[in-house]
Amino acid sequence: MRNGPGPVARGFGALGRGVAAVWLGLAHAVGALARSIGQSARDLDPEHRRDGVGLFLFGLATVVAAAVWWQLPGGVMDFARSVTAGAVGKVGWFVPLFLVYAGWRTLRDPERNGPAGRQVIGWTAFTLGLLGIVHIANGNPQPVLGDATNLQSAGGAVGYVTSSLLLDLMQTSYVVVPLLVLLAAFGVLIITATPVYQIPVKLAELRDKALGRTPAEEAPSDGDAVTKPVRTRRRSMLDDEIDPEMGDPAYDSPVLADRELRKRRKKKSAADGEAEPVEDYGIDLFADPIDAAADAPTEVTPAVPPAAAKDDTGAVEPPPHTPLPARVEQLALSGDITYSLPDNSSLKPGSVHKARSKASDAVVERLMQVMDEFGIDATVTGYTRGPTVTRYEVELGPAVKVEKVTALSKNIAYAVASADVRILSPIPGKSAIGIEIPNVDKEIVSLGDVLRSTTARSDHHPMVAGLGKDVEGGFVVANMAKMPHLLVAGATGSGKSSFINSLITSILMRATPDEVRMIMVDPKRVELNAYEGVPHLITPIITNPKKAAEALAWVVREMDMRYDDLANFGFRHIDDFNKAVRAGKVEVPAGSERTLTPYPYLLVIVDELADLMMVSPRDVEDSVVRITQLARAAGIHLVLATQRPSVDVVTGLIKANVPSRLAFATSSLGDSRVILDQPGAEKLVGQGDGLFLPMGASKPVRVQGSWVTEAEIHAVVKHCKDQLEPTYVEDVTAPKESKRELDDDIGDDMELVVQAIELVVSTQFGSTSMLQRKLRVGFAKAGRLMDILESRGVVGPSEGSKARDVLVKPDELDSVIATLEGGA
Repeated sequence: MRNGPGPVARGFGALGRGVAAVWLGLAHAVGALARSIGQSARDLDPEHRRDGVGLFLFGLATVVAAAVWWQLPGGVMDFARSVTAGAVGKVGWFVPLFLVYAGWRTLRDPERNGPAGRQVIGWTAFTLGLLGIVHIANGNPQPVLGDATNLQSAGGAVGYVTSSLLLDLMQTSYVVVPLLVLLAAFGVLIITATPVYQIPVKLAELRDKALGRTPAEEAPSDGDAVTKPVRTRRRSMLDDEIDPEMGDPAYDSPVLADRELRKRRKKKSAADGEAEPVEDYGIDLFADPIDAAADAPTEVTPAVPPAAAKDDTGAVEPPPHTPLPARVEQLALSGDITYSLPDNSSLKPGSVHKARSKASDAVVERLMQVMDEFGIDATVTGYTRGPTVTRYEVELGPAVKVEKVTALSKNIAYAVASADVRILSPIPGKSAIGIEIPNVDKEIVSLGDVLRSTTARSDHHPMVAGLGKDVEGGFVVANMAKMPHLLVAGATGSGKSSFINSLITSILMRATPDEVRMIMVDPKRVELNAYEGVPHLITPIITNPKKAAEALAWVVREMDMRYDDLANFGFRHIDDFNKAVRAGKVEVPAGSERTLTPYPYLLVIVDELADLMMVSPRDVEDSVVRITQLARAAGIHLVLATQRPSVDVVTGLIKANVPSRLAFATSSLGDSRVILDQPGAEKLVGQGDGLFLPMGASKPVRVQGSWVTEAEIHAVVKHCKDQLEPTYVEDVTAPKESKRELDDDIGDDMELVVQAIELVVSTQFGSTSMLQRKLRVGFAKAGRLMDILESRGVVGPSEGSKARDVLVKPDELDSVIATLEGGA
């Protein structure tokens, strides 16, 4: 018996195993080579890959042309001829031309090509329809016993499949041919991106181009219209745009309606990584019809960043900016005065926005590493880079809780080496978590760029102010008339004063003094003094907190007067009243000598609310609450700024009636809750980084405030002051009549009262004990003198054992004494 295989069998077995080993080795080598080539191809610059595809198509077109057109011999040529003729039949003569066209489109700038998907669908539909028609026109030949040679004389295999399917269903070519014609025509419409209703317009354009004609003269653009009387045109725009009813949000963002344009921009930024100007896109947060949809985030791939993205520090020229329309307004203050708005060259352009950087790509890898280390099924799907922070979008896997990611905030901050990490869960309108991380290379947002954006230029309302840019790089503007009041707060150095400067400069750049008048309260005396003397002011800049309280009381009286006119003439909003006055539809009662003029918007800016609340909290709070409750319909709007957002400064009554909030970086979570009623401001990075919560919004928008330099402010203010002198209202800061009356028993003490005023004002020290010593009077007499000084507005109220605040400057002493002696 045989105990095992013989020597021949063992030899064949060894040979088989050797062949198998060699085959497996070759397979592994080929696979490794293919993977290395694929990895190398992915590492290539996207532009080089596109160039390679285009040149390959040119080479293929050369081979097919040599085989089909010139009938050159050779195995490769025979194969090319058989494949081309077998696939498309007689139409194969046009295949080289199509390949040249496809290669040219590939090499061309992708921004000009349009979406690739649309081209593929269009050419597929056109080819199927054309080949089906050609096949039917040549007798609809059929393959015989598996031989498809006769198909080459018609529409090839593609034409045969297309026509045969329809003929089997319809049983007649009289129906199939029109269907194929419609399919081919549909493909042409898709390729040319032409809807059916635009075919006559396209044909007319082609005719004019062929005949060398110029298109019909279009309506004058905005640049031409500025030579016409602008006041009537602009007023009509305002009257049509303003809705006296509530419902319009205060936040306006630029319009970007073309989804394909957004996709092309996204692809180009991911391809070359170069800095591109971002001017005309933004995000849609609210229900305003003019707001736009959010930009798609930059796609993130695990491959090595493109080489083109390495040059982040190269010198890039700023983008060209569209000039603001040069408008000339006729003032209502005087019939023979012409007021021109400042030129847009007064505001310089800012830096170029970068859509992608190496630092952002590195952060993506660190975030993915953190997710992997903690075993969380999550993926960073993209990011949007703003001027100050970049928001990374994280999508969670199935059954993964959001809390798992939000609980890693400290670990993420450690991984990216940044203490200011803010997690947004979820991103409004998206099923993704947003992780906002400050940029290493921050960008400065110029106010000039914001005012030159599409949204700012398209909105002619004089109360539109440039806020800055959002996280996605879109410009953010706000209409003060829609807010209608704004609370601004932040710690020292957070950007609050810069925002106030941008707000005032925006109004000066866009509005004439007959459209907007302003009251500025600056207890610090140095923040707003650059605007002293501009014609938009209704009173000199108020630096005395006591007089600021009187100014707020005057605003209440002005509001009541405006409401009286609205009620008497039957209007609900000041814009309707102004429109009727300009149209001459409002008549004063018979016998009245009053001349009706349109009311300007009144903007009251308080740079430090805390100082006012310290001097006279009850009077200030009462005035602010009454203004914020009623003043919107009267065209009066309030901006309250403070760097101490505590509950005794921003009281509950004030917060309840100021619907719009802007919070810059705060020192604590409590301050953030006082401003926004939610956390978030304590994690901002400062220097203009803020959270904007407009009226009606549930979540704040992160914005980088715009920046305007002192030189730009000086240029704008100088232009305004050269145009017109301010016209002040005298009784804005005048005390109430009840406080102007002296005590009944002042009698012969007038000389003593004058001495007390001179002493207190010259020393700037309001103390009862000082009056006792200097004037040599008793305590009761000194106390009565101090009460008289308080009633005259010379000193502030008593604060226990502390000296009273002196409210009169030494240079105002003579006028105060003259008023005192004249009223005695």
